[in-house]
This record gives sequence, C-alpha cells and structure tokens, in this order.
Amino acid sequence: MNFCSDNAAPVCPEIMEAMLAANTGSALAYGEDAWTQRLDAVFSAYFDAPVRAFAVVTGTAANALALASVTPSYGAVFTHEQAHVLRDECGAPELFTGGAQLRGLSGTDGKLTAVVLEAALKANPPSVHSTKPAAISISQATEAGTCYRPHEVAQLSAFAHQNGMHMHVDGARLANAIAFLDCHPAEITWRAGVDVLSFGATKNGALAAEAVVFFDQGLAEDFELRCKRAGHLISKSRYVSSQLLAYMESGVWLRSARRANALAISIAAHAQPWLMYPVEANQIFLALGTERRQRLHDLGFEFYDWGAADSGEARFVVSWNQSQSDIDALAVALDDLCGN
Repeated sequence: MNFCSDNAAPVCPEIMEAMLAANTGSALAYGEDAWTQRLDAVFSAYFDAPVRAFAVVTGTAANALALASVTPSYGAVFTHEQAHVLRDECGAPELFTGGAQLRGLSGTDGKLTAVVLEAALKANPPSVHSTKPAAISISQATEAGTCYRPHEVAQLSAFAHQNGMHMHVDGARLANAIAFLDCHPAEITWRAGVDVLSFGATKNGALAAEAVVFFDQGLAEDFELRCKRAGHLISKSRYVSSQLLAYMESGVWLRSARRANALAISIAAHAQPWLMYPVEANQIFLALGTERRQRLHDLGFEFYDWGAADSGEARFVVSWNQSQSDIDALAVALDDLCGN
C-alpha cells in the first residue's frame, strides 16, 4: 500500500495512448515535430493568454532553467525554507544560474508572505556587497500540501515587481492546486502576475513530461539556447510533447487531480488529531509519534518518515490511480490508532 510519492504511480492510459499514437513513422527532431510545434497554441488556450511553452523531462530542469532565465549569477532568489528548489534539487538552480543565491524564508503552512519578504529585504538591503534581489519562487501546491489563493499569489507578484524582481512558480502539483481552488488556471498564474511557470505533469500521470511556460514572452528569448547548453534540448521531443498535449486536451489533468485530492481529504478526516497542515491537495502530513508511525509501517503502509529521525512525523501522498482499497485500509488503521 504505497503512499510514498505520486512519482511512483504509472502512466495514465490517455497519455500512454498519445505516446503510442506518436510512435509511428519519422518526425523532425529537436522540437521541429508537429506535436512540439503545437505546444504554444495549446498552452495559450489552456491559460487563456499568449504564452511560450517549452517541453523538458524533469521538474528539476524546469525549475532550474526557468530561474536561470530570470536570475543573473549575482542574483538572489527568495523562496520558502521548505521549497523543493532549495532543499531537493542538489543545487541545480545555483548551477544553471551560474551561482545565484537561494534564500529560504519562514512562513506558516509552507507559504511565503509579502510581510516576510519585506522584512528580509530590510534586513539585507541591496548593495554592491550583496546579491541582487532577482526573483521570488513559490511552490503551488506548497511543500506542505497547501495552496496559495489567487490574491496571495497576486500580493507576492506585486511585491516582486515593485522591487525589480520576477515571479516564478514551481507547479509540480499545479493541477492539484487548481482542482482544490476550483479556479481557471489563469487565476493563479498570469492574472496574478506570474512571469514564468514550471508546469508539472509527471506527478499527475505523465511519464516524464514537464514544461516551462513564459507569460512574459520576452524572458523566453534565449531559452532554447539554455536548454541546449544544459543538455535539455530533447531530440525526440514528440514523445514528451505528445504527453503534454494529451494531458491538457483530454482533461485528464483535472480529473486525476480531483480524484487524488478527494481521496487525500477523506484520509484526513480519519487523522484529525495528528494533522500538521490543512489538507488542500494530495499530500497529508501527520505528527504521529514514532510508535504510531512504526505501527503503520508494520501494517504494510509505505510512506516517507518526515522531519528529524525522532520527530514521529510522516508524509502520505495519494496518487492519481490510488486504489480505493488502499484508502479504506489506511482509514481503518488510523481509526484504530485513534481508538475509534
């Protein structure tokens, strides 16, 4: 009963069928194929705005390349202290930017606020002796499984632009955030002032398909050169692009995210005493204590122990294809732990 990560889930049928359909005959390489040539139009329709969209194969590449497009080597990126770009990408953003500094800031429920950012700038005023504030990067949904509301994104974007910075969103679980917020994709992206987005599909049913989406198209001018230099210009790009097209055009992105979210919320109802954060996407964080956590492991539940080794914290992630029997079994086990 695997609740470790949505990366462990298989490819959804709609996306697998799209790749098989693309797997006939020859096609031009390096983005010149018919599928990749449609990305701008399909992403523009998805977001209801003209965009430039580029396919990549990992979320790390998407984040690092996106941040390199808006951050000079002497720049600083402000992000949450739990952010994936800071804690889980082995310094890739620093490498791809040529040495920019990532600054982790605190925030309740995994979120940054303009108040915290303003305090950080005041405490470290820009000068020739310090890195130049260049970008704000947030995760949507956050590393705590919570979601920024449109007005919260807009406040952060406004702060960024007022201080000469760009706004980046790590959207590895963007579909889950949109499903929870029940909003149009535009409401938490360009309409809220976002300049560049790392658009995730892999966690929600794709094989290896992510995209970098530029709402400020001027920032995309040299992006293909960055991809090539970093080893991320895809030769057989039709296989990645066909996934992204199917993901959006079939509607599977929203169907799968809604299902995963609903199952996560149903689990949370059985774990109220231990919830660490509001459950607003497909992740559940629990402060179980080491004994209760081990009991769940012994029952056959696979999940990540979280925090310090002796914290007793745990993270459960519900995948798009999670079986109802897994959900029911976990609910029963949590009820037993509660003494219900």
